[in-house]
Amino acid sequence: MSLNKELDAIKSHKILNYLTLFASSGTIICCALPALLVSIGAGAALSSLISVFPQLIILSIYKIPIFISAFIMLIISGAIQYLARSLPCPADKKLADACEKTRRLSLIIYFVSLGIFTVGIFFAFIFPFLINLFEI
Repeated sequence: MSLNKELDAIKSHKILNYLTLFASSGTIICCALPALLVSIGAGAALSSLISVFPQLIILSIYKIPIFISAFIMLIISGAIQYLARSLPCPADKKLADACEKTRRLSLIIYFVSLGIFTVGIFFAFIFPFLINLFEI
C-alpha cells in the first residue's frame, strides 16, 4: 500500500470519529441542555436561548431521529474502533507515530461522544420518565 493511501485511511477514520462527536453533540443541544436548564431553575435563560436560536425547537421536535442517527453512528464508530485496535501500524517511523496518535485520539473522541450521548439520553428520556414516575 502506498504512503498516500495509508494516510488517507488514517484521515478517513479520524473524520468518522469527528462526525460521531458532532452527532452526539446534537443530542446535547436538542434535549439535554434545555432539560438541564429547566431542572436547575433557569427557565428564563432557556427562553432567552430559544429567542436567540429558535432552531432549538425544531431540533427538539425531531429528537428521536437525532438520537437514533447518533446511536447508529456510535455503533459504527465503535465497531471500527474495535476492528482497528489490532491492525498493524506501518513500518515507517513517521507513519507509525501518526497511526498510534490517531488511534489514541480516535478512542478519546469516541468515549467523549459516548459520554455526551449518555447525558443526552438521560436528560431526554430517562429524567422526564423519573420525574413523571415520582410526581406527587
